[in-house]
Amino acid sequence: MNFDSQTFRAQFPALQAESVYLDSASTALKPQIMIDATSRYYQYNTSTILRSKHSQALALTEQFEHARALTAKLIHAQHPQDIVWTKGATEAINLVAQGYARSQLVAADEIIVSEQEHHSNLIPWLQVAKQIGAKIIKWPIENDGSLSIERLLTLITSKTRIITVTQMSNVTGFMPDIAEISHIAHQHNAVIVVDGAQGIVHQPLDVQKYDIDFYAFSAHKLYGPTGLGILYGKSHLLTQMDCWQGGGKMLKNATFSNFSVADLPYKFEAGTPNIAAIIGFCAILEWLNTFNLTLAEHYTQQLVNETKAKLELMTEITVISVENSPLLTFTSPTIHHDDIAILLSQQDIAIRNGELCAQPFIEALQCQGVIRASFMPYNNQHDADKLINALQNAIDILK
Repeated sequence: MNFDSQTFRAQFPALQAESVYLDSASTALKPQIMIDATSRYYQYNTSTILRSKHSQALALTEQFEHARALTAKLIHAQHPQDIVWTKGATEAINLVAQGYARSQLVAADEIIVSEQEHHSNLIPWLQVAKQIGAKIIKWPIENDGSLSIERLLTLITSKTRIITVTQMSNVTGFMPDIAEISHIAHQHNAVIVVDGAQGIVHQPLDVQKYDIDFYAFSAHKLYGPTGLGILYGKSHLLTQMDCWQGGGKMLKNATFSNFSVADLPYKFEAGTPNIAAIIGFCAILEWLNTFNLTLAEHYTQQLVNETKAKLELMTEITVISVENSPLLTFTSPTIHHDDIAILLSQQDIAIRNGELCAQPFIEALQCQGVIRASFMPYNNQHDADKLINALQNAIDILK
């Protein structure tokens, strides 16, 4: 199966405009097939699922569970019931913190969190540590912004219960050795939690191959709808977890004195889920199977590498993203990132700037903020060239 970037790009109606979209690490653009699937749900079959017995509701429930099975297949989960629908990667990580860590850890237990984490994979652990008296251990970055396995080994103690790390940094694009981290965690009787929000679209993680305990990601960064997240967990760990939310369909029986929880994964899915989003995500997962995603990623990487080479020729720019990353992140020692972002926006180029919801990491990199251009297979040479030209114009004005 080949990859045709023009055919892929044509699937996205937002790209019919003249503007250049290089903010996909914040949220990916949406193909027409997802827009149509979501629209059909609202237009023709706004039923609920797992409740009513009429034919429309039953058909919708079947599609709802088909999406769960496709998600399990995407990351090679052993069972569809190991997939829990959430509102996003943030809620998925909070669910692990409150549902697993709060009930399984005790005072003085330790949670190792890497210094390059997004706030969504830091704040939930700070909160639960405060609640139970556990200790957060910072896994600091190296001088080049990477994470060292040797450093990790110096941090682990007999009290380490959880190691949590991103699959791919949303700042530099660095991808730690998840397989080795998982191996180390299990050698020390700890569990590994992986934030896959950035990595899933570029390299879906094989959770069985890497022996991952918990894996969280969001649909909206994988061309899907907003307001939908996925938590994968090993069945025995999900079974141990407390229900974080109560309400409809997360129980088997209820009285005024007690209740019994539903089976996996439903005990974590209280209330009416985001049905339209899940139907739209189902369409995305089927659609992705029609493309060679390995070749698509190779195309993207080549485009970024060529653009990076041009950026590095600019004396006012310092590139901080790692080699072979779909992110192109840079700073300027003489120009504020806000000023550059504003001038790029005025030239119809969408990028992200600032602390990127990773304040401790940005501080460790010793900069006030960064500019990030994030590429996807729907970007092309015109986008890259316009970024370079607009950036040079901005520098000429600002310096």
